[in-house]
Amino acid sequence: MLVSRAQKGDSAAAEELMDRYKDTVRRIARKFAFNILAETDDLVQEGMIGLYLAIGGFNVSAGKSFKNFVYVCVVRKIYSYLRTVFRFKEEGERSEVDPESIPEGATPEELLLDGESENEFRMRLMKSLSDFEFRVVSMYLEGMSYAQISAATGKEIKSVDNALMRAKRKLTDSLR
Repeated sequence: MLVSRAQKGDSAAAEELMDRYKDTVRRIARKFAFNILAETDDLVQEGMIGLYLAIGGFNVSAGKSFKNFVYVCVVRKIYSYLRTVFRFKEEGERSEVDPESIPEGATPEELLLDGESENEFRMRLMKSLSDFEFRVVSMYLEGMSYAQISAATGKEIKSVDNALMRAKRKLTDSLR
């Protein structure tokens, strides 16, 4: 499979995958740019990073769909980027950041390491959970109610609750 070759360091296979899915990334980025008026090029760039992370994080032996995994990774990366952009805009509107208010250890290197830890956690989530469970957990962490998640996924509220319970159990087991 092309993904496993790319994971083993075959740069031609990785390039082929990036080329195959670039239009998918562009479609997703355009959807977000249209809805929130963000720069499409920035979103495409973030989406391509998500695609790259998907190639490295996909579990070939799990028998899941790579296409779905790519979609989830790209959307998550774009969401993460947008949260960061809006957070900085909100902070900029309040006032300038006082250098004395920065917590000790919050150097650029520390912030980068925190971001890498977050990415590792997301990859662990994606590997541990089914596609549906991952989508439900993601929506829940974004603050959506069970009813909103139910409406967005087209599943019953009980299915949403069950997915969250399964996800919690799986994550607890994976963190041990």
